[in-house]
Amino acid sequence: MKTIQHADLLVAPGRRCDLAAFDPAATGAFATHAAAAGPLTRDIKRLAALQDVFYAHNRYALLIVFQGMDAAGKDGAISHVMTGVNPQGVDVHAFKTPTPLELAHDFLWRCSNVLPERGKIGIFNRSYYEETIVTRVHPAILAAERLPAAGTSDLWAERFEDINAFERHLVRNGTIVLKFFLHLSKHEQRKRLLKRIDTPEKNWKLSADDVPERAYWDDYQRAYAEMLTHTSTNEAPWYVIPADHKWFTRAAVASTIIATLESLHLHYPGVTEAQRTMLAAGREQLKNEPTVA
Repeated sequence: MKTIQHADLLVAPGRRCDLAAFDPAATGAFATHAAAAGPLTRDIKRLAALQDVFYAHNRYALLIVFQGMDAAGKDGAISHVMTGVNPQGVDVHAFKTPTPLELAHDFLWRCSNVLPERGKIGIFNRSYYEETIVTRVHPAILAAERLPAAGTSDLWAERFEDINAFERHLVRNGTIVLKFFLHLSKHEQRKRLLKRIDTPEKNWKLSADDVPERAYWDDYQRAYAEMLTHTSTNEAPWYVIPADHKWFTRAAVASTIIATLESLHLHYPGVTEAQRTMLAAGREQLKNEPTVA
């Protein structure tokens, strides 16, 4: 059976990330959409089963972070991969432009307020990593954050350090941190943005900034490369997911989540002797109830 090689997608901790070494149009062992359809369907079912035992096990939380350029397919990956899971066990948060209240706090505050609890999966569609990307490409945005005047000479290095410490704290306390960078080519982004413009049902997806931001493409790529280089750690690694083919993006994300959950060796809670006695009594009572016609 063809499988996705997760090691090929991993940003090696401690090594510089060269995004040019990752092909956004790669599809791994799958030559066509049809070839990946069966494995993806099986993985979606497997994920639903794993989420059930993950919830019952109640020892870990799972935080999944999605980052990527506009139109990289973050929304679609989330909706497709999570199709079969119990909605009660998953929370999705999309982080847009910070509110005045959020700007009055540190840059990790708004995300730390909605971290998943044990037994649950939390998904961040964009995250605190925006504070090392957008603010780096557009330094004027930092003025709204009202940082102390006597700031550091290397704000980005300090933010990377803060993020690594934050994620290390989460992992030490039982939150698995899984991070996906959806790697989209500039050519494919152009096609997708044009489709949003030319398809009335998709017009609502296009924001006023989507097209103008393409002028900063190279700046964003450099910022993402720096982010991936400095924040892919053994505790919370980054995976660069080729995003030019949505079907492969979804297959790769699903496969990686499953491999992560399976590595935890989850199991349903054991039953105590007192619980066995209660179950036996309940069965006896139910069997002895009058049959309803």
